[in-house]
Amino acid sequence: LTAVGFELLDDKRTQLIEKIKSIIIELVHHENSDLKINLSDYLTDKISSHTYHYLSNLFSETETITIEKYFIAQKIERVKELLAYDELTLNEIADQLNYSSTAHLSTQFKKITGLTPSQFKKRIHKNRTPLDSI
Repeated sequence: LTAVGFELLDDKRTQLIEKIKSIIIELVHHENSDLKINLSDYLTDKISSHTYHYLSNLFSETETITIEKYFIAQKIERVKELLAYDELTLNEIADQLNYSSTAHLSTQFKKITGLTPSQFKKRIHKNRTPLDSI
């Protein structure tokens, strides 16, 4: 299985890290309504066998990034996806991803990507070929 890109997760700590990542990805990319709850409460609800403090320390030690920063990175990836679809306004995206304001989303987006959401959107549309031109 290794030859085709699979790896065996036999270490319990590694399994727990992967479970945390999966839960966060599911939350951000598929469970928009649940984004209104506290991340620590959400994780401890899903992984009731450990405290958030333990999960947070384990994640930070193993991944060299905090759970919160991983969560933010996933949210920014979701923002990029939604901007590319060009179906929602930035206000709607901020609301959907539970940002306190559009300004907060824009600040966080620029901090992570180096671009404002509108600059990112322009770059995407500039590099796209219209379907009728293919």
